[in-house]
Amino acid sequence: MSFKKPFHRNYRPVKEQPNSGYSDWAYIIEQDYSQNPEHYTRAFLIIQEDLLKLFQFIEPSDINSTTFSYRVHELLMRTCIEVEANFKAIFKENIYEPVYKNGSRIGEPRPEKYWNINDFKLINKTHHLDDYSIELPFWKGTENIRKPSLSWKTDGGLEWYQAYNQSKHDRLNNFEQANLKNLIDAYSGLCVLLSSQFRHVDFQPGPDNIQASGYCYFGGGFGIGDYLMVDYPDDWKDEEKYDFNWSDLIKEGNRFEKIDYNNI
Repeated sequence: MSFKKPFHRNYRPVKEQPNSGYSDWAYIIEQDYSQNPEHYTRAFLIIQEDLLKLFQFIEPSDINSTTFSYRVHELLMRTCIEVEANFKAIFKENIYEPVYKNGSRIGEPRPEKYWNINDFKLINKTHHLDDYSIELPFWKGTENIRKPSLSWKTDGGLEWYQAYNQSKHDRLNNFEQANLKNLIDAYSGLCVLLSSQFRHVDFQPGPDNIQASGYCYFGGGFGIGDYLMVDYPDDWKDEEKYDFNWSDLIKEGNRFEKIDYNNI
């Protein structure tokens, strides 16, 4: 069974059919699809701008992967805070009402401030985060392609997110965890998370213009901000895909559905 309406903040392929090329992206720019998406893309673009400034002092390369500093630490904190903000936005615009599963408060609602990475992992099932890969255009060495959520395929932890928590709660003893490798993985992870919601739409002001495509040295496929190259999942089953013609669906009053994460 495929889905006749798109879910909030969930980009996934549309089945091949008349108008599927248009239907694959047009719903993303509808205001009912997500609340203030520019709030999240702007934050990413600012982080990306600051990261590119960092590259003026730390060359993006394998050999510098273990480089750590206060600037790297700062960017790692900001990036992972944005990761958490996006995960929470997906939950809040769909359906998620977790409860305590043990202890004296068993069965009671568990507030948003107690949501953690184990909650966020549910979103991997609906957004296929573990099948995205990111390519950095400027990188010396072999680590230019990142798969920041790959470990979720085997139910493992996210090393970069663990580094964020360790260096946040005990910077003195875990300062080295705030290194370039973990920062790049976190930055790639944030790009994946945004791409899984908005594809490459950045919600910046100004009209959409028809542009002639030309030769690109790096091959294209750029994500939000036109720097990182995004390789989207190819493991969607037919029953997981969208199946609608947006030109027809847009005429309906209720154009979107909510994912019920309570039953996933």
